[in-house]
Amino acid sequence: MKNYITKSAGVLTLLSASIAISHADADVAQLQQQVSQLEQSLKQLKTELGRIQGQNQTTALADIEGVDAELTSEGGDDQSFVTRAELQGLQSDIENYKYQVQRERDTKTALSTRQLLINGVVQAKASYLDEAQVTQPQGQNTGSAVNNRRSSFDLGAVQVGFAGNLFKDYEQGKNLDFNLRFGTSPQTGTNNSYLNLLDAQLIYNVLPTLSADTGRLTVTLGQQLLPFGQEVQATEDLKPTINNALFSLPGYGYGLALREVGLIVRGDALPTVDYGYNYRSPMISYAFGLVNGNGANKSDDNDDKNLIGRLRYTLPAEYNSWLRELSFGVSWYQGKSNLFDTSGASASFAGKGDVLRKGFDIYYNHHPFGATYEYVQGEDQTYSHQTASVYQRESESHTGTLFWNFGEQFVKGFRNQGRYDDWWPKSYQGFYRFDSIDRDKNASNQTIDIHSVGLNTFFAETTKFQVNLNHINNEITNKSYNELVAQLQYGF
Repeated sequence: MKNYITKSAGVLTLLSASIAISHADADVAQLQQQVSQLEQSLKQLKTELGRIQGQNQTTALADIEGVDAELTSEGGDDQSFVTRAELQGLQSDIENYKYQVQRERDTKTALSTRQLLINGVVQAKASYLDEAQVTQPQGQNTGSAVNNRRSSFDLGAVQVGFAGNLFKDYEQGKNLDFNLRFGTSPQTGTNNSYLNLLDAQLIYNVLPTLSADTGRLTVTLGQQLLPFGQEVQATEDLKPTINNALFSLPGYGYGLALREVGLIVRGDALPTVDYGYNYRSPMISYAFGLVNGNGANKSDDNDDKNLIGRLRYTLPAEYNSWLRELSFGVSWYQGKSNLFDTSGASASFAGKGDVLRKGFDIYYNHHPFGATYEYVQGEDQTYSHQTASVYQRESESHTGTLFWNFGEQFVKGFRNQGRYDDWWPKSYQGFYRFDSIDRDKNASNQTIDIHSVGLNTFFAETTKFQVNLNHINNEITNKSYNELVAQLQYGF
């Protein structure tokens, strides 16, 4: 640009010199010829300046305006102006747009005092059994009776959750977050399908969270899942099977999937980070805390708190290593529960019994193959009505899963592609699971075995369709039967 301005100044200087020479020699014809040549040069210069202005309008605007001013003084193009009416019309359009945006926000947008994320999951399923289910009514409780049922439509887990931030630390990332979740599940013998409180937590990040290559440490106070093993902590979107593992359920199992109220500290250390794949895997993960130990949304029923602890070691491996996501974990849960003597007309306290759960698990998930195994051993002191004494019941559980993934969803490059609207890479997951529990190792006919095969189809970001075929051998009820279950799960 400076070269063009220098050229313009040189042209004008040459013009002045030519005029002076013309006056001196009185050669009018030669002067007219020089003026004509200079006018052509000025036109070419103006055309070149216009081209440069279009290419680099932002950086060269000041210089071009200076040259245009000089050219205008020599007879260039006229400048354009905006009338007052046009300016007022533009201001009116801007005010109308501001009003429209504000109205849309006030009338069609959910507002909250703090940052809020609403999420949820719904499971709609159908099942068929080749063994008719029969439950005889007891007393006046006819609602729990089942008469030769082989098939049923059900809603599995129906949950809605609210998560957000109560305090955001911009300097170190020591944020204070919250999590609130309600849910319901199929009921037998009652129409109580109301949403029950599942999670109600305050979560404080003790260590900074702004950098992915540093350790984490959080303190969670409130009602929450126990950090025991893999199955208990897995969210619904990550579970390959429709039915949960036996050991995690109440009744036949240990009820570890039930929420507890307490204080739990979670953390990790020595993470392996790959920023290119957005991958973070800590070598050491741990959790420990104290809970009431008597279920969700309840005050403690004795003066003893139950202890929960977990330690997990993940092999430090890069994202492309075949050893990625190979981990080993141990879990521990210990406490006391109230014992009751119900042999009389009314129940009476029979003291307190020890409760102990010990777990070991292996996890490996490297596309397209994955395998998990979980072993849980339980020891419970139980009151015997026959002997009027306390005896120790020992039990154990084994749960193993093999799965194979195929499809675009499990390839990170496909998921990162920019696509319009609800495009999602289709993918499939086939699996086999063996689930077994022995409720009393010192007694006979106390084992339940379940063999499951199935296929999961992922066709949207939060939606999947599942088909499971289960073979159940229940020695407690002395029944062996097959179950076919299909489920559509979607989330938001």
